[in-house]
Amino acid sequence: MTPEEIAQLPYRRNVGVMLVNGDGHVFVGQRIDSEVPAWQMPQGGIDKNEDPRAAALRELEEETGVPASLVTVEAETDGWIAYDLPHDIVPKIWKGRFKGQEQKWFLLRFHGQDSDIRLDADDHQEFSEWRWLPPADLPGQIVPFKRAVYEKVLQCFAARL
Repeated sequence: MTPEEIAQLPYRRNVGVMLVNGDGHVFVGQRIDSEVPAWQMPQGGIDKNEDPRAAALRELEEETGVPASLVTVEAETDGWIAYDLPHDIVPKIWKGRFKGQEQKWFLLRFHGQDSDIRLDADDHQEFSEWRWLPPADLPGQIVPFKRAVYEKVLQCFAARL
């Protein structure tokens, strides 16, 4: 695909979850399908007719095993935060139909214990391992093309971290 063709593609609507524990640290998982270490917060698509908040809670449980009963939704971004994929990746994912994603992010406070996190809770496991990070360390652990999104999310939720 040419850069011009990619520029004409739409963004995929998606939700992101910033799961924060009692110490104020943020959950990140290492993607199982990446050839290089790629850490990220839970995120995923929104099903047809699904409310973004419901999608965020569903994605959290699918990717971490953490049920909605163990979190409190504390905040969400006012709008959508978009990012573009590197051009060489576009044809390889989502059948080349999207140039990137626009995401609605949710800040969730975790009230469980580390043993409540189960990366194999769903048939389609996304992460091979996980850890808690101080918020300031988050952008440096993320793939470069998503860093600006993570910095915006941190800005949006700074007062609650």
